[in-house]
Amino acid sequence: MKNIKTLSPKLDVVFQALFGEVGNESITKGFLETILERKIDSIDLSRNPILRREFKDEKLGVLDIIAKLDENEICNIELQIVDKKNIIERILYYWSRLYSRQIKSGEDYKILQKAIVILITDFKIENLEELDYHSRWKIMEDKQGKKIILTQKLEIDIIELPKIIGKEKEQDNLLDWLYFLENPKSERVTEKMKENENLKEAVKKLDNLSEDEKMQRIADLRQKAIMDEKAIYEKGLEVGIEKGMKEGIQRGIEKGIEKGIMEGSQKEKIEIAKKMLELKIDKETIAKATGLTELDGKEKCNIEMQLIDKNNIIERMLYYWSSDIFSIFLFNIFSRKSFVIFSLPTSPNIAWNIISIFGGYLLIFLFCFCCSIYKFSFKFVF
Repeated sequence: MKNIKTLSPKLDVVFQALFGEVGNESITKGFLETILERKIDSIDLSRNPILRREFKDEKLGVLDIIAKLDENEICNIELQIVDKKNIIERILYYWSRLYSRQIKSGEDYKILQKAIVILITDFKIENLEELDYHSRWKIMEDKQGKKIILTQKLEIDIIELPKIIGKEKEQDNLLDWLYFLENPKSERVTEKMKENENLKEAVKKLDNLSEDEKMQRIADLRQKAIMDEKAIYEKGLEVGIEKGMKEGIQRGIEKGIEKGIMEGSQKEKIEIAKKMLELKIDKETIAKATGLTELDGKEKCNIEMQLIDKNNIIERMLYYWSSDIFSIFLFNIFSRKSFVIFSLPTSPNIAWNIISIFGGYLLIFLFCFCCSIYKFSFKFVF
């Protein structure tokens, strides 16, 4: 007897043949009841085309399933294997089409029926990491925290198959179906077939499809097309990342060079400004010559601090020593055009302030006296 390979229910052509063809209503009804967690009285699958044919270009496009539920709801079921990073946007687009195409221009909006989109993915969806394998989405009030649902006409159910790993022992009817999609010959599915007639019928239907040689060829072609699509997408993503990194590095180098040139130019201008200040050239002339007036406040402050750091070392020492600054300006009697800056600490104690002031004068006098004896000339520029 020929060994028959069981087709994967996750392959979209097989999934569509199992849940989307007329004659399989009981299978689809049982599956949807576990997802939507309610009883469904009637289901219509007549809107789904039969796609059991071999495609010349091996491309089938999007194979979703449309089901009319209880004559007043329309449901779209889609299974996605390849993660293209835009699944949420796509599913919202699918829902909007499903809802808006119910009426024509001029018709009353009251006839619009509830639209449900069920998305089953073979990958984890970004930003849903904290949620369980099955999540349900509706429009709800968010500002006041009352969780009031705006309308029942929108529902999106998302099922992420990778999240069922490790839940083999959990008792849940939906998990029975999901493990069927993952491995229809698993021990769990075999066991649950004894108590779930719809699941048993799905396994039997899958076995029949697997024995169909034409369906096997279609499935093989589709599997190859999906693998090629996935490889192309991953390669494109890899190339895109590599190109982006190269461009980013190049832009970084260019910006670094540009910044280096600018900073080098700035430092050169500052050095020129310092030299001009030492020659006692007025600041307006320096600004016109160097263009430093265009610097922002922080850079201007840095320039001033650099000049002070170089020419006012005494002031710096006193500033670091004290928490408050009390400045005394005294012309150096031994140098007509220069003056010295001394900074002394202030205190709430008046007596201490007076002592500090006179102490400062005494230090100045002694300093200047020593300079005159040893014939040193010091010039401090503020």
